[in-house]
Amino acid sequence: MIRNMTALAALALATPALAAEPVLAPGEIVAAAPKADWVAIAPSDLLVMDLTPDAKAKPRRVVIQLMPPPFSQGWIGNIRKLAAAHWWDGLSVNRVQDNYVGQWGDANGEDKTKARALPDGLATMPEGDYILRIDANRNAATALAQGMARLALEAAMDASGDLKSNFPAGDSFAELTAHAGGWPFAASGANYWPVHCYGMVGVGRDMPPDTGSGAELYTVIGHAPRHLDRNIALFGRVIEGIEHLSSLPRGTGALGFYETPEERTGIVLVRLGNEIAALPAYEYLSTESATFARYADARANRRDAFFIRPAGGADICNIPVPVRRVK
Repeated sequence: MIRNMTALAALALATPALAAEPVLAPGEIVAAAPKADWVAIAPSDLLVMDLTPDAKAKPRRVVIQLMPPPFSQGWIGNIRKLAAAHWWDGLSVNRVQDNYVGQWGDANGEDKTKARALPDGLATMPEGDYILRIDANRNAATALAQGMARLALEAAMDASGDLKSNFPAGDSFAELTAHAGGWPFAASGANYWPVHCYGMVGVGRDMPPDTGSGAELYTVIGHAPRHLDRNIALFGRVIEGIEHLSSLPRGTGALGFYETPEERTGIVLVRLGNEIAALPAYEYLSTESATFARYADARANRRDAFFIRPAGGADICNIPVPVRRVK
């Protein structure tokens, strides 16, 4: 009996084991994505902000991708007009609040005697534009034609499937969350809206019913402030250069506002991407691709060598949409 067991053990040692397929990390999945899974971003859909050079005279550029229709188009129309008028040139970053936002615009905007005049023809948007309502029977085809919220619509009609696999832990702020058209969304019933994830860019405003003109802008530099969803207009996201805003000194005044002009970081210029010479080309990973599904699952359930236990889920803001420069 012992001889037989020894023989079996020797046979097991002599038989080559099947090599386990390596488990890829999220970044490795993205790096292996085929070219067909990437979507080009038009230069005209980029907003480029150059800040004054840093203490070592290095340039500081922030590149923002504008959100496509149907979201925030009134504010984006205003932002395009402000950029065309060179309105932000010579203004500054006026507020940096730790774990929250960095904000830029006219530091004298509250003083009508000193405030920079806004261009003519800026639109005024109602609060209802923070949310898009989709009638699944009547307007779904229109939404699909616009290339937006396909996953969110499918999830709203059927809460099982891809959404459940990517976000099994649920969400504290909405019935459903999904990526669609390259952006993070939340939805409840027939209403859906973009989400305040890290790097998302929104429109500063005063008290309701003011929804902001688009002259005062901010970006999220801390934990996702989801309580701002549906209360402030999101119109884009920083795709490059977020470190030039997130690393700025925190303001010592209330809400992180700087108390003296010397503390502020100056803005050299703000232009649409098609006005910037030699601007790199950018593209994002299609959220409707098989690669993104694998990437999202890997972000929600890390199985690569460093991790001991898969988390079993992820907040939508923990699955950022990959964006890259085109080689």
